[in-house]
Amino acid sequence: MRIPLDYYRILGVPIQAADQQLSQAYHDRVLQLPRREYSDAAVNARKQLLDEAYAVLSDSEKRSEYDANFLAKTYELGVRQPAPELPVAVKGSGNAESSARTPWIEISNEQFVGALLLLHELGEYELVLKLGRPLLSDPDHLGPEQSRIISAQFARADIVLTLALSCLELGREQWQQGQSEKAANTGQLGQELLLREGLFPNVRGEIQADLYRLRPYRILELLSVDEKEDVQRRRGLHLLRDMLQERGGIDGQGDDQSGLTVDDFLRFIQQIRNYLTAAEQQELFELEARRPSAVATYLAIYAQIARGFAQCQPQLIARAQELLAPLGRRQDVHLEQAICALLLGQTEAASRALELSQEYEPLAFIREHSQGSPDLLPGLCLYGERWLQNEVFPHFRDLRDRQATLRDYFADDQVQSYLEQLPSSSEEQDLAAMPRGQTQAAQTFSGEPPTTRHGAAVAVPTASSPPLTAAPTATAATAMVPGLPDATPQPEAGGRGAESDASQTTRRRRRASSPPKLTRVLPWVLLSLVGLLLVGWLLSQAYGLVRGLFVGTPETVENIEPEAPVISSPTDTPTPTDTPTEFETSTAELDAAIAAQVVETWLASKSQAFGVEYQSEPLDQILAEPALSLWRARVADAQQDGLVREYEHAVEVQSFDVDVSDPDRATVNAAVREQATAYRNGQVDPVNSYDDNLLVRYSLRRQDGRWRIENMQLL
Repeated sequence: MRIPLDYYRILGVPIQAADQQLSQAYHDRVLQLPRREYSDAAVNARKQLLDEAYAVLSDSEKRSEYDANFLAKTYELGVRQPAPELPVAVKGSGNAESSARTPWIEISNEQFVGALLLLHELGEYELVLKLGRPLLSDPDHLGPEQSRIISAQFARADIVLTLALSCLELGREQWQQGQSEKAANTGQLGQELLLREGLFPNVRGEIQADLYRLRPYRILELLSVDEKEDVQRRRGLHLLRDMLQERGGIDGQGDDQSGLTVDDFLRFIQQIRNYLTAAEQQELFELEARRPSAVATYLAIYAQIARGFAQCQPQLIARAQELLAPLGRRQDVHLEQAICALLLGQTEAASRALELSQEYEPLAFIREHSQGSPDLLPGLCLYGERWLQNEVFPHFRDLRDRQATLRDYFADDQVQSYLEQLPSSSEEQDLAAMPRGQTQAAQTFSGEPPTTRHGAAVAVPTASSPPLTAAPTATAATAMVPGLPDATPQPEAGGRGAESDASQTTRRRRRASSPPKLTRVLPWVLLSLVGLLLVGWLLSQAYGLVRGLFVGTPETVENIEPEAPVISSPTDTPTPTDTPTEFETSTAELDAAIAAQVVETWLASKSQAFGVEYQSEPLDQILAEPALSLWRARVADAQQDGLVREYEHAVEVQSFDVDVSDPDRATVNAAVREQATAYRNGQVDPVNSYDDNLLVRYSLRRQDGRWRIENMQLL
C-alpha cells in the first residue's frame, strides 16, 4: 500500500543532509522509543521503516536513484495514481493535483501501524485520523487489505492508541490557536474512541484532564458569540454551572480540576459577566446565592438593580433591597441601599442610609451637588444616575449602551403604579450598619478595592479593568484565562496582568467625583421629601432618627466606623436584663481592668438596647459622639422594624494605650466574640442572626469622670 511519507521525513532530515547528519538522525530516532503502551509489533514496524530509510539514504547510489526516480516524479504535476483500497491523503489537501505532489512510499500491511506511528511523531495528527479511523469502522464495510491490517495481533489496540494520542495532541494545538470548542470536540472524539474500545484508561485520563482545564476557555468562547446563537450560549452556561457545582459555588473551595485558584475563578467570573445579559446574570447568581454565597448575593443584587431600573421593574429593586440588608452586617453597602430606597421613592430611608455610609468620595460628590438644598437627595439623584450608567450597566451585555435617566424611570406608568401601592412602612427598612468587612471576593465584583480606615486602596483587580481582559473575539478572550499548567497551552504573556491592573486600581465610584453639573432632577421627589420629613417630624418614634440624620457634619460622618458584631468569657456575659456595671474613673488612669470594664459595659448596654424593651438609655452612660448618635439610630431602626436580638459575648482585652498628648483619650484593642440570635414577631430570624469572632479597636474619651467609647473600628 501507499503511505504519504518519504525517507527524509522518516529520519527528520532535510534533503540536503550530509552523511554524518543522516547517521546522527537515525540513531536518535532509534533511541527515541514510543510510549510504553505500544506493542512490540508496532515498535518493530516503526524500526523497520527507520532502517529502510537509513539504508537507502546512507548509500550514495541508492540515494541518487531514490532522488531521481521517486522524489522528482512525486513533485511533478500529473494524474494521481490510485492507491489500492486505502486512501492516500495529505493534511490540508483533497484534490488530485495536490495529492500528486505529495511524496509517498510503498509499505507492507505489517508496516502500516509503524507508518501511522511515524506520522503521529511528525505531527500529522489529522492525517493519522483520516487514515486510521476507517479501519475501526464496521468490519462488514472493510476491504480485504484493510481487514488484513486490522486482524493482525495487537494491531487494533495500536491503531486505537495512535488515534487517541493524535486527538490529544491535535486538541492541544487547536486550544493554543484559540479554537477552544473545536479542541474540546477533538478531545471528546479520543475519549469516545477509548471508551468504546475499553482501552488505555491512563490516556483517557490525560484527555479528560485537558478537557477539564479547557472548560473556562470554552465558556468564554461560547458566551462571546452573538445572542442569536442560543444553542451555543446555553451550552456555555451549562458548562459554567457544572464548574460552579464542582467548586461548591463562586467562592467555594471545591476542585473542578480547571487549575484555577479561588482568586483566579473570581476574576474569571468577573470577566464572563461582560458576556452575560442582565437576565442571565440574575438567574445564575440568584441560584448561586442560595448556597449561600456572599459574592453571588452581591452579584445578584447588581443584576436586580440593573434590570429593575433599565426595564422599569421596581419589584426587582425591592428584592435587591431585601438582599442588601443582611449584607450590611459585613460590608458598607449603604450607598447601594440609599439608591434602592431612592428608586423605590423611600426618600427618608435613602437619607438615613447616606448618613451611615463611609464612602468618603461619593459622599463628597453628593454633598457638593446638594448645596443649597436642606438634604442630600439632589446629589444622590445625580450620583445614582451616574453610578448606574458608569459602574453597573457596563457589566451587562444588553445594557452596555443604555442611557440611565431617573426622569424616564419615574415617568414610567408601571413604576408609578408600583410605588403608589407600596405600604408606608416599607419606607423604613433595616439599614443598621453591622460589621464592615465583606470578603475581598465580594469587593472585587463591586469594582472597589478593599480600603483601610483612611481610605487607602488595596491593590486588587477592579471591575473597570479586570485582569482577564475580555476580548470581542473568542481567540483573544481565551488567551486570558489564568492557571494553566505547563503541560497545556499557555496564555499569552501578561494575560493575567494583575500587577499592571493593580496600579490602575481606583475606587468604584471615583469616576463620579467630578461629573458635569446637571440641572436638578425629579422636583416631585424633593416635594415628596418635604412632606415625608414633616410627617416624620411629628412621629415621636422617628425623632431620634431625624436628629441623628441632620446633626452630623461631614467630618462626623467620616469618623464613624460601623461596629462589627462583637464577642468574651461566657461567665462574664450579661443577659439582656442585666444592668451595666457602674464605675468611676475620674482620677484613676486607664489600666487593663478598667479597659475590660469599659468594653463589657458597652456590650451589656448594647444587649439592653436591642432587647425586648429597647432600653437605649444605658448607651448615654458608655458612648460618646459620634458613636452615640449612630447606635441610637440603629436601635430606633430595629424597634421600628420589630427586630429583637439576644446577645452572648466573650471579650479579651489584648492591649490598651493612653494618648500621651491627651491623657483623656485612649485606645483599646479587644478580641470579641458575639453571638446574636435575632427575633422578628416572636420568630427566630436566621438572616439577622450570626456568630462572629472579631478584633475591635475602641477609641475612648474620658468625659464627665467616665471613660466612654466614641468610635469603634474592626481590625
